[in-house]
Amino acid sequence: MIVRTLDEIEDTDADIKTPNWRSKRIILAKEKVGFSVHETTLYAGTVNDFWYANHIEAVFITEGEGEIEDKATGEVHQLKPGSLYLLNDYDKHQVRPKTDMKTVCVFNPPVTGREVHDENGVYPVVVEDDEAAPAT
Repeated sequence: MIVRTLDEIEDTDADIKTPNWRSKRIILAKEKVGFSVHETTLYAGTVNDFWYANHIEAVFITEGEGEIEDKATGEVHQLKPGSLYLLNDYDKHQVRPKTDMKTVCVFNPPVTGREVHDENGVYPVVVEDDEAAPAT
């Protein structure tokens, strides 16, 4: 059993800060459970272009409001607490928070915590050295 608090993650290597967002990586690939879980805060007034070409991501909004645009169709969806979006087709998207927006994100395959968005907003697949080992 793993029990972890956000306070334990704050200001560690698992607490990633950028000008547009902050992501506290709660569960990572090293836990060998097949997914990762993050609490991410997107800052009000920012424009965030993402494309997870190698990952499926589910995002649940717990605080704040904003919108997401499907870059393939131009369709825009409003986001508020209780909304969830699933990027089930490696969707290119843009997230525009109107207020600070707190989310819980789940990635498959799991991220290691070392990924950095490239110029297209893509995370590469980074594999833990011993990822092939079964969870115990």
